[in-house]
Amino acid sequence: MPKDFLKLTDFSRDELDAMFRLAADLKAKQKRGEAHRLLEGKSLAMIFEKSSTRTRVSFEVGMTQLGGHALFLHSGTTQMGRGEPIRDTGRVMARYCDGIMIRTFSQEAVEELARWSDVPVINGLTDMYHPCQLMADLLTVIEHKGGYEGLTFAWIGDGNNMANSWINAAAVFGFRLQVATPEGYRPDAAVMKTAAEKGADIVYTSDPAEAVAGADVLSTDVWASMGKEEEAEQRRQAFAGYCIDSALLQRANRDAIVLHCLPAHRGEEITEEVIESPQSVIFDQAENRLHAQKAIMATLMG
Repeated sequence: MPKDFLKLTDFSRDELDAMFRLAADLKAKQKRGEAHRLLEGKSLAMIFEKSSTRTRVSFEVGMTQLGGHALFLHSGTTQMGRGEPIRDTGRVMARYCDGIMIRTFSQEAVEELARWSDVPVINGLTDMYHPCQLMADLLTVIEHKGGYEGLTFAWIGDGNNMANSWINAAAVFGFRLQVATPEGYRPDAAVMKTAAEKGADIVYTSDPAEAVAGADVLSTDVWASMGKEEEAEQRRQAFAGYCIDSALLQRANRDAIVLHCLPAHRGEEITEEVIESPQSVIFDQAENRLHAQKAIMATLMG
């Protein structure tokens, strides 16, 4: 098994399925009030170059529940913010801590940190991938649908880090994925090429109605991710028609569920009505960041 959790395609399906089983077990233990201190006395350094709500809280609470300790490090208040090379930070953090989680812009920075660190590095988000979120998403699908096999997944919106991660997931787990993005906002070309070489069952379209047809799971994200806020108005125009509303949801299977990694811009990429509908599992999905990441940490750091 890889030392680090940088992207889903670094792992086999069996390895990730084992993490889902562990996440379900840890979640059940927490609900029963049973201790599960698998990382007793261990420490996780959490490096943030991007703002966060769910990532910070779920990793910090997760480490506490596992018996360990998490340290919040904002890059602006560390020597990284003054230009210290990431390889130096990685080597030093590895001598203090048992693992590092980083939430940043560049995937290359995360990979460099992992190369120079002797302890596991977890990708908490980059502009290219958001693998921890995908683990929470699929854990939620497993809970509500009994598994992911045989399901059809639809991605509606920007070809961003979440779209790239769904493409990776389709390549690893073998489910069908239908991706709708406007022209000019497609997912990363190299990610799509790699998935095609692996034989992934993925359809790309610019028609949201085509993407949701026959779908069991619908997912979306904000149209302007962090760092792209200045493009917000331009993107609102480009993404007209890509909102998951009741009319679009009705084109999916009757028992389809809806995911959103949050935060949501209600009325843009998804409506208030859909977020609050019985088909929405968005807040179960948000909770499962905690349980999925506990499984990742316990697997890599335990």
